[in-house]
Amino acid sequence: MRYYQSRCGDEVHVGVEAEEGVITDLTSITAEADSTLSLFKAAHLGGVGIDDVARRILERGGGDEVSVEELCASDEILPPIFAPEVWAFGVTYMDSMRERQAESGSPDVYALVYNADRPEAFFKSTAERLVSPGGALGIRGDSEWDVPEPELAFVLYEDEIVAYTVGNDMSSRSIEGANPLYLPQAKVYDRSCAIGPCIATPDVVGDAQTLDVGLKIERDGETAFEGSANTSLMKRDCNYLADWLQRHNRVPNGTTVCTGTGTIPPPEFTLAEGDLVSISIDKIGTLVNPVIQV
Repeated sequence: MRYYQSRCGDEVHVGVEAEEGVITDLTSITAEADSTLSLFKAAHLGGVGIDDVARRILERGGGDEVSVEELCASDEILPPIFAPEVWAFGVTYMDSMRERQAESGSPDVYALVYNADRPEAFFKSTAERLVSPGGALGIRGDSEWDVPEPELAFVLYEDEIVAYTVGNDMSSRSIEGANPLYLPQAKVYDRSCAIGPCIATPDVVGDAQTLDVGLKIERDGETAFEGSANTSLMKRDCNYLADWLQRHNRVPNGTTVCTGTGTIPPPEFTLAEGDLVSISIDKIGTLVNPVIQV
């Protein structure tokens, strides 16, 4: 199943897409379903999956319904999970390594990390800094070369991967290219990360290493860039990354992890204010965000 979060007045509501294209509001059935993290907690305590919890709630009947299209187009949609921490991995695709070598004055570090056992991991965002689906993502005012990074992301609960979502790990290539030690400034700034529009359970996603990840950037109503990659091209799979992240590093439940990008616009392209970025991943959905300067 796929799960969404939305704002309803002062409350957070959780919806489940049990039927293709239709979201049933679980919170309208039981107030205890007040976040996707609450559902994961109930599933863990009951020794079942989150889909089992959702089915038991749905069996009560009477939930409000809305179409996926309508919710995703509304201002009420929220990130699908309030991830207390968002982490990200880099140089997990060969194309990513090559592009980062091309932009950098220190290219050897990228080849070294691509071929090493230990992957590159960095802290990306907190729940409070996440941008909702449809919300404006930012490009830094002190950067001349900026790109979105379309990425499969996974959600951790009690050390295990329990769901997947779409991630946009915005990046300043000019800042990182000037010096790899500037990575935190290239990656972490206002409006630099979005996830959504939903989280999908492993039963829906199936093999996470066979998913197409598409990127489309529109400018003035025209396609400025379009490209795609497949998660089968990842040097390290999701389970490998989850293991490394949690070595000597306890992360809170709900932590969401971006797994790197295999689709990078060409060197002559940079994002501009007013662009519209769409990232689509098989079996999950499409994350759409406009771009502003911050």
